[in-house]
Amino acid sequence: MITVTERAKTKAIELMSKESRPAEAFIRVGVEGGGCSGLTYKLEFDSQQLPDDKVFEDKGIKIVCDKKSFLYLIGTELDFTDGLNGKGFSFNNPNASRTCGCGESFSV
Repeated sequence: MITVTERAKTKAIELMSKESRPAEAFIRVGVEGGGCSGLTYKLEFDSQQLPDDKVFEDKGIKIVCDKKSFLYLIGTELDFTDGLNGKGFSFNNPNASRTCGCGESFSV
């Protein structure tokens, strides 16, 4: 399962509304090769679900992930911060054994 914090929920709703996303829009998360640690996170708003997607709902937010990426994201929490050290969504991934200094990439 992939979960969201209250801060991530609030920001996602705000951004989807600001971008005039349709009511069926959701957060799509994924993993792709790249970055200094080998894997990078992907996050976008989407409204087209694919047949093999894994679907979760937490705090009223629908989260969709492709089957391959899900293997790397099991148990991950999506958060949002707007502090002095950076602003944006972040992934709290218990499967990541090494994360780069910027938090943009990881390895397992």
